[in-house]
Amino acid sequence: MSDQSNAPLPAEIRTIGVIGAGQMGSGIAHVCALAGYQVVLQDLGQEQLDKAVDGIDRNLDRQAKRGKISDDDHKSALKRISTSVELSGFGDCELVIEAATENEEVKRSIFQKLCPVLRPEALVCTNTSSISVTRLASVTDRPSRFMGMHFMNPVPVMQLVELIRGIATDEKTFAAIRELTVKLGKQPVAAEDFPAFIVNRILLPMINEAVYTLYEGVGSVEAIDTAMKLGANHPMGPLELADFIGLDTCLAVMHVLHDGLADTKYRPCPLLVKYVEAGWVGRKAGRGFYDYSGDTPVPTR
Repeated sequence: MSDQSNAPLPAEIRTIGVIGAGQMGSGIAHVCALAGYQVVLQDLGQEQLDKAVDGIDRNLDRQAKRGKISDDDHKSALKRISTSVELSGFGDCELVIEAATENEEVKRSIFQKLCPVLRPEALVCTNTSSISVTRLASVTDRPSRFMGMHFMNPVPVMQLVELIRGIATDEKTFAAIRELTVKLGKQPVAAEDFPAFIVNRILLPMINEAVYTLYEGVGSVEAIDTAMKLGANHPMGPLELADFIGLDTCLAVMHVLHDGLADTKYRPCPLLVKYVEAGWVGRKAGRGFYDYSGDTPVPTR
């Protein structure tokens, strides 16, 4: 792969590509389109893309009904989003943000296929919540214009974006992405490229400890979540939050922490592993630490 690191930065970011039309990718496309950028949203199947655009439409409508945006903002933002089932749709993008599943091999494969279709000056970001940005950058032809841009879920609501430099990230790349983050109406925070960065380095061990507390019989699901909401003033209990994030994602981050820092305090709880093996991965599966099949979530333990 030829090295594009010395190409000039794009004069202006106008078109942003987003890889992955799941919860995170859809949210990123939503905020980028609302901020006035043309967006190309890519996924492997048109059905997933149509579902994502419908979801963005509903979320924009919700914002308009609450008076956060105008009806014109809603319509204009939706018109700025186009979809593609091929990576070749990113040929005109000044920036591409990858928001595929939290699996390093999947991400590396995407970047290897993506780089040949990009302009030499295009910037690339990953929305990884835990994987080494330096390692991901190393499979691209532009490590100096590659960095982490970790949005929080749900993207349209959460204000924070963690910005992570890889070892080769150029300062001009970092400055351009920081400026873009502010234009999206988000608050950037710089994090070093260590496993799980800032938020998940602190949050996921807390969730894992809550699962251990359940596993060891210290308290029930309801007791643990109520205790943390009322005793620590958390808006959501840790097990409810785990279901919201996805237990598969929680487990993946714990594996990254355990492997990357080689410390037994990051060992994933066996009960978390068991739930993921059962396919009980939270809200998206209809079942996790709570069962979501009825009108009100019911604890499964």
